[in-house]
Amino acid sequence: RLLVDDVMHRGVITCEREARLSEVAATMAREHVHCVVVESGSGEAGPPWGIVSDLDLVAAATVRELDQQSAGGSAATPVVTVSPDETLERAAQLMTEHNTAHLIVVDPEQLLPIGVLSTIDIAASIAEANDR
Repeated sequence: RLLVDDVMHRGVITCEREARLSEVAATMAREHVHCVVVESGSGEAGPPWGIVSDLDLVAAATVRELDQQSAGGSAATPVVTVSPDETLERAAQLMTEHNTAHLIVVDPEQLLPIGVLSTIDIAASIAEANDR
């Protein structure tokens, strides 16, 4: 039985709430990621406030220029989090219940983001298990 910790992507790419969506798009392209975590805005490390996915950017681009929109205005909130100790089955249930493709993996003691789990990560683990 696989855990979130076994397949998650370690590390989190973040932006400020005020960041322009054009900057967020450039970060996603440069880092080859599908989401960016929007920080709480307090200036200190803390729980994530929101998440902007690649699909959020596409939707926002149909409304008006990305330079005219902020990450905070487009971020999905509240962020759905999961512990690294949770099973992939439970993570998949959370994704389905909350209609999201990304979960922020949070350290259970410090309550700080330590990684991201995506539907692609889960699909890859299923494919790998089927290859065995």
